[in-house]
Amino acid sequence: MFKTRITELLGIEYPIVGGAMMFLSRAPLVAAVSEAGAVGVLASAIYKDRESFRDELKKIRDLTDKPVAVNLSLFPMIRPIDNRDYLEILLEQGIGIVETSGHELPQDLVDDIKSSGVKWMHKSAAVRHAKKAERMGADAVTVVGYENGGATGKYDVTTMVLVPATREAVEVPVIGGGGVVDGRGLAALLALGADGIIFASRLVLSEEAGIHENTRKALLEAGIYDTTLVMRAIGATHRALMNEAALKVRELDEKGGTLEEMLPLIMGTQSDKVYFEGQTEVGMNYISQGVGLMHEVKPAAEIIHEMVEQAEGIFKRFQG
Repeated sequence: MFKTRITELLGIEYPIVGGAMMFLSRAPLVAAVSEAGAVGVLASAIYKDRESFRDELKKIRDLTDKPVAVNLSLFPMIRPIDNRDYLEILLEQGIGIVETSGHELPQDLVDDIKSSGVKWMHKSAAVRHAKKAERMGADAVTVVGYENGGATGKYDVTTMVLVPATREAVEVPVIGGGGVVDGRGLAALLALGADGIIFASRLVLSEEAGIHENTRKALLEAGIYDTTLVMRAIGATHRALMNEAALKVRELDEKGGTLEEMLPLIMGTQSDKVYFEGQTEVGMNYISQGVGLMHEVKPAAEIIHEMVEQAEGIFKRFQG
């Protein structure tokens, strides 16, 4: 039922992208999303060297032969990375889809991406960035609104407004996201003019994400009002679960705090403890406002298939 320009462009069954999540979007989750008929996106920034990145791509190929994508992060990193290394290896391993995301567009990578023949999606939180990506040759643009977990951008425009505004501004396929956790969100974004959706927070509570039971419990108990925006003062606004670490960062934001002051709370090693050691209060737990609509831990395939079935039911109800 859901044949769109995105399913045609990416060669997938459903117009669904499983968003790349730092620490969590590894081979088991990425492969499960792709195998279910969507497209999984590997977070390349997890991997500190060429060999570990190559090995993870091989693991994915052992689990699925369906289309997968790799995210190249353009966000500032404490550990400098060279995205050309990732690009070279993903091409070597036959990956056909690249997603870029960050504060800037990949000016120094565009020629290499375009000449390689892979499909290029660029993800941002602003219409003007989507328009620029289109001018630079992006095959599709992804926009995520204020409800989004993780990076939200600085404009505070909701998904409800951002998606149709982007649809009016560009000709290439549009992928929309921000707060989407089920078939209601999928149906709504398609109705708003999106050619597909991106979702990630719901996949945090997939079996394949492998997070600690304590962290699962904290997310399952959270409501729609239990997230907060952090890191505004350093120009890197993110949405996270309202835990002790997030509240401390928010206090620093209000005082005009610096990166150095926030770093002990926002660095990746702290999030790693949250996700995999169950120390739920010590670091950032990035999640969307849709956390209050997430009620069960399930396999990724079941999450995706239920999303599609629910959306189909919505459209059939209106057609009837």
